[in-house]
Amino acid sequence: MVETFFKSLKSELVWRTVFQTRAEAKAAIGRYIDGFYNPIRRHSTLDYISPVQFEKMAE
Repeated sequence: MVETFFKSLKSELVWRTVFQTRAEAKAAIGRYIDGFYNPIRRHSTLDYISPVQFEKMAE
């Protein structure tokens, strides 16, 4: 699963973006994870729902 995450991160953000500084890259990766990957992006291992939706269903 970790390899899948890093491949998604690279193909959806890193390879499409030119970062000027390490700080800019860190901020963009944080926004990607907190703003898209966890709350919006559907995951096949979770029956095509987002991790946030999955956690809400588990409560």
